Amino acid sequence: MQLLQILCAIHAPSGNEGPIKSFLLDYIQKEQGNWKVKPEIITGDYIQDCIILKFGKPRTAIFAHMDSIGFTVRYGKELIKIGGPKTNDGIQLVGEDSKGKIETEIYNYEDKNGKTHIEYILDREIDRATELTFKPNWREDDDFIQCCYMDNRLGVWNALEVAKTLENGVICFSCWEEVGGGSVGYLGKYIYEKWSVRQALISDITWVTEGVKHGKGVVISRRDSGLPRRSYVDRILKLADESGIPHQIEVESAGGSDGNQLQKSSFPFDWCFVGAPEDHVHSPDEKVHKMDIEAMVELYTYLMKHL
Repeated sequence: MQLLQILCAIHAPSGNEGPIKSFLLDYIQKEQGNWKVKPEIITGDYIQDCIILKFGKPRTAIFAHMDSIGFTVRYGKELIKIGGPKTNDGIQLVGEDSKGKIETEIYNYEDKNGKTHIEYILDREIDRATELTFKPNWREDDDFIQCCYMDNRLGVWNALEVAKTLENGVICFSCWEEVGGGSVGYLGKYIYEKWSVRQALISDITWVTEGVKHGKGVVISRRDSGLPRRSYVDRILKLADESGIPHQIEVESAGGSDGNQLQKSSFPFDWCFVGAPEDHVHSPDEKVHKMDIEAMVELYTYLMKHL
């Protein structure tokens, strides 16, 4: 779990994915010699801060978003959300501006009109447009790991684990998912036009709910705010049953992922969200069961061989 702990601590909120892109490129360059197949690495300004890895003769793509939620400093001490982070008083935030490294915490107050504002507590003003993210606090025991940004550094970690034995496939590390996407359309276009890839798995993290529990296996989503094609999800569920790997079925009315952006693209992509469930979503305390993480890696490895 050391790699995952490092990933969770990288400052890379939506729109500023450069730091995690640099880390991943360095990691891939160092580790690819130990992988079963050495991938073609596609990167450059034409795909902005995204990364594409192409293995062998791909049929299926894994999408994993690199960005996290966070906050942007506005005027005075006001904070604006990046995505949908929890904003409880006392949550610790970190960042850096022209004056140096920052450690602060959240404070909420109501103005005379009853409107709630989010501010930081610090004895100086932070530069405008500075991004702040949750302060990492890694916790691990025999059953669980807990830290900020399991969503979606765990999805990225899963893709890197699958890459070790992947023979045929594509891995796309995407940007901006937490604020509604933006990169998946051109990534989909690239892999569709280059290699005729038009089916995808979304390596992301979902919620523990009344129907989805810790320790019961990786989650295969029938739907959230997006509706994947049923025949494709049926194929995935059939393969999951054949594999014997623990899994759960999710049905939700809200939430979304890179799959939603694929569905809105002009290319005929099939997609399915497959990921471990977490508790304390979008907070500094995101919590995932180790058995669900293991099942996630195993099922992705199986699906990428058989889809």
